[in-house]
Amino acid sequence: MAKERRSKAARTPEKEPEWQERVVQTRRVTKVVKGGKKLSFRAIVVVGNERGQVGVGVGKANDVSSAVRKGVADGKKHLITVPLTGSNSIPHPTQASAGAATVLMRPAAPGTGVIAGGAVRTVLELAGVKNVLAKQLGSSNPLNNARAAIAALASLRTFSQVAKERGIPVEQLYG
Repeated sequence: MAKERRSKAARTPEKEPEWQERVVQTRRVTKVVKGGKKLSFRAIVVVGNERGQVGVGVGKANDVSSAVRKGVADGKKHLITVPLTGSNSIPHPTQASAGAATVLMRPAAPGTGVIAGGAVRTVLELAGVKNVLAKQLGSSNPLNNARAAIAALASLRTFSQVAKERGIPVEQLYG
């Protein structure tokens, strides 16, 4: 009886290649301890599949690569689903805040593209939104702006979701 040996690659299926990750910011942070200052790194990472799922994660570690890896894991834990319209835009205007950062988003006509800056642009691109107008108000902190963008996208609802919550047919909403 010969034992069948399989390689490790044959045993485990490939890890989901459809997830994309982008590092928004890496920052060296310090903690003052008894012996002096302890240096570590913080990475803000946006994870998405460009088909309506996106998340923001933060990782801290003693080196940048470990911080990014932890940020990706944290982002996958905090995924949201974004309802997209037929023209790959958002269904209605929305606004949300996180800390002192406020993000305002409006749907745009097909062909407009993603008109946004900084961390909000990264979140929208990895969510799969192709036509949108967005503006960061207040703080320019990338972490708070990314979290505000996630909160704004999480608050979006489609006509069918609103009709189901109200217990009425969709046609009655247009009336």
